[in-house]
Amino acid sequence: MLCSKCQAKLESGEVSEKYMEVAKALLEMENQNQFLQKVRLDNVLDAGGFLVLVVGKGDAAKFNYEPRLTRDLGDRFNKRVLVIESGTKDRQFLEELFSNQHIVTINIIWLPDGSTETRVVLQGRGSRRLSKKRLHALTSVAKSVRKMDLRVEYAY
Repeated sequence: MLCSKCQAKLESGEVSEKYMEVAKALLEMENQNQFLQKVRLDNVLDAGGFLVLVVGKGDAAKFNYEPRLTRDLGDRFNKRVLVIESGTKDRQFLEELFSNQHIVTINIIWLPDGSTETRVVLQGRGSRRLSKKRLHALTSVAKSVRKMDLRVEYAY
């Protein structure tokens, strides 16, 4: 049962049904994880096979400190959970997106039609390369969260 204010937000589309489900799950997990009382959940997206939690500035580190929480949340929704901070600059957003990769450079490419594309060059040595499926999923996350077109390449 929702209060009238929350019900109005849900009906207007300001928050999604997935947002409400994740918020309820986080409220249930609040007893074991006290830091959740001070975390701000801005948005929840379902993109690229990931459950993307967009949290307030500085809150992503709290989730990274307790990885069991994101694992349990992922098990509950049968998706991998990706925690992204809102209000960050593009470079920090991309570093969070490709957290286990080393970013060599980031470039903005201006296309003839006036649009832009962000080129991310990752270090390509060793077995740490991401699969094409994973790269496609991460680029779709960037598109849905930041409206950012990504071109991901590897440096040798």
